[in-house]
Amino acid sequence: MGSRATLNETLRCDRCRLLQRWCVCAGLEAIQTGVRVDVLMHRREFRRPTSTGHLIQRIVAGARQHVFEPGRLLDPAAIRDPQRDLWILHPQGDPPPVEADPARVQMLLLDGNWGEAGAMARAVVGWGRRVRLPMTGSSRYWLRAQRQQAEFSTVEALIFALGHLGLTGPQAAVQRQLELQVYAGLLSRGQKVQAARYLVDSPVGAVWPELVRKLGPQ
Repeated sequence: MGSRATLNETLRCDRCRLLQRWCVCAGLEAIQTGVRVDVLMHRREFRRPTSTGHLIQRIVAGARQHVFEPGRLLDPAAIRDPQRDLWILHPQGDPPPVEADPARVQMLLLDGNWGEAGAMARAVVGWGRRVRLPMTGSSRYWLRAQRQQAEFSTVEALIFALGHLGLTGPQAAVQRQLELQVYAGLLSRGQKVQAARYLVDSPVGAVWPELVRKLGPQ
């Protein structure tokens, strides 16, 4: 039988999906946004512990997750909120409204790779407005390689959307939760140099100094 330390390094936390040695649940927050957030997750993405769609459901209060099965019709009534304007976030959409009331907005995020997101986008045509956000800079999601400079993870699309709506407090909270997850994920892969470099430009060390010390090399 392995030691407790060995077991903790091979078993994943049921909540944050990280190896238990690098569990970040002590830093998880329930973030109130005022926006209804739904994630349509491809079935393949659902099995990936690095999916940021799982992160959204953990940290955004009231966020819902729906699994997309190719070939199975989606029921819009199970996802759409008739009291809100549905924004389907997609790079090939239209610019978002200049002024929008967050309390009247529902966001549908498509969680999967480019091909999977395309299939999901076709499945929800006509449900609402397809919205393209002004997304600039570089992705902070270092756990997956982005094909191009301007590509971002699903949770980063949400971060940009919250910023567009003027929800700077929730935007910052989601950003730091993403960065905490990425920092711990890099450490769990043994990428200590990358994790240290990531921490330099991250708020994580200042927000959770004790947790960062615990996560770091022993």
